[in-house]
Amino acid sequence: MALKQAHGQTTWISWPSAISRRRPDELEHWRQSLAGEIFTHKFIQYEFYRQWLRLKAYANHRGVQIIGDLPIYVAHDSAEVWAHPEHFCLEEATGEPALMAGVPPDYFSAQGQLWGNPIYEWGRLQNDRFGWWIQRFQTLLECVDIIRIDHFRGFQAYWIVKQGETTAMNGEWVEAPGEAFFETLRDALGQLPIIAEDLGVITPEVEALRDKFEFPGMKILQFAFGSGPKNPYLPFNHARNCVVYTATHDNNTTLGWFEQLSAVEKKQVTEYLGCHGAWGIHWDLIRLAFGSVANLAIIPLQDVLGLGGGARMNFPSKKAGNWRWRYAPDSLTDEIRHRLKSVTVRYGRTRVVT
Repeated sequence: MALKQAHGQTTWISWPSAISRRRPDELEHWRQSLAGEIFTHKFIQYEFYRQWLRLKAYANHRGVQIIGDLPIYVAHDSAEVWAHPEHFCLEEATGEPALMAGVPPDYFSAQGQLWGNPIYEWGRLQNDRFGWWIQRFQTLLECVDIIRIDHFRGFQAYWIVKQGETTAMNGEWVEAPGEAFFETLRDALGQLPIIAEDLGVITPEVEALRDKFEFPGMKILQFAFGSGPKNPYLPFNHARNCVVYTATHDNNTTLGWFEQLSAVEKKQVTEYLGCHGAWGIHWDLIRLAFGSVANLAIIPLQDVLGLGGGARMNFPSKKAGNWRWRYAPDSLTDEIRHRLKSVTVRYGRTRVVT
């Protein structure tokens, strides 16, 4: 970060080759000349971790666990890629990603999604016993109790797109050493507290990898309606070893989602629920989630508060303006607290018995 400041916030591949290629004498020169700036960044990071670990200890002491997200890929302009270019598929001459990550065209995106992150050199990582990955998991597990792996399917097979493409249409699937990876990770860290983000088009091979290591998958109630009784997101199709959500951070709020449905779709939802409760559709779906056999139910706070689409957390295809929503201190009223406690106790999702 100190180097980025010194080079006008430009990406590391645009720096002079001596420092972008991490020549030892050049690294030492910059360590000395930017000593003050480096110390400032170290201190800010130290303060963040000190405060965060105090918060985590406070939560854990009260029986609250924290789930953290781990994206499968890292940004090209990151400390990870600059420090360990050997772990990524990069152009030798320029440092640009030679192979880029994404997903192929599907029902939601005619051109697929081209994320642009560099693809891993999985063979080299495996030869190193996945040491870089083990460190990544160890570090995150210091900060959280459970890890949700984003784009879990990429550990079974990943979509690669060559540099120069502007969409994800021209790519191919390449098999990943997922089984060897998770076995090595388990040997190093023990039983893995992982939730597998297994949304989208998932193959039997991905499901087999997930189930071999007993990772719970995700069931989203907003995806449960609009098709037949075989829909895997319908509660009567849930397995115990899964996590049920009314919606995730990538979805609209439940109130916003319901308001955008057609009259026919709304009828399908309310007929499945059996009624449209006096507390609103968001509480109907909360009760539906809590009544599932899923071992864990997660409800976005926006749904607990009954907020509309204006409180949506994230638009996956939107590059700016996300992650801005905050709740006001007086939003969590006694009425909401008692209602949430009542539903939690009724469906056996708490140790509280009175």
